[in-house]
Amino acid sequence: MTIPLETRDLARRLLSYEARSGKTSDSKEAATLHVYEKLRESICGVAGTAGFQPLAQRALALARAEAPGLGGLRVSRDGSLEVLEGLEAPIGIDKIDKEGAANHGAVEGGVTLIARMLGLLQTFLGEALTLSLLRNAWPAEAIDDRNAGNGRNA
Repeated sequence: MTIPLETRDLARRLLSYEARSGKTSDSKEAATLHVYEKLRESICGVAGTAGFQPLAQRALALARAEAPGLGGLRVSRDGSLEVLEGLEAPIGIDKIDKEGAANHGAVEGGVTLIARMLGLLQTFLGEALTLSLLRNAWPAEAIDDRNAGNGRNA
């Protein structure tokens, strides 16, 4: 099952927004982890950890098929992402800079993981409720594709 282009674009917008809004230029925390944690907080607020954790596990399993570099990650009992003992964080998880620029190959793991999570949310909750959850966590500029430079206007 391929990820729809719109879902992948939304994941990129969220990642770029988080990278640009970092507190310092040399922030060690990855944009992917910021987006993941915001999704976790938003979904756990509605469905609890018991609802989020299996969704995150499934998203990670699907993402690994496309980005094997994510193999060093696992979803903990509380739903947070953990790096497996003895391994380093996957390179694709933290390579977006403040301007949203990235090495295409390096960042695809993070984009794929977030896009898979968004796709599952849209499947289970529908597009309207998914967007409502996203709007609770991000401003419209992070979600709205009219601000993404794709030529569409409102």
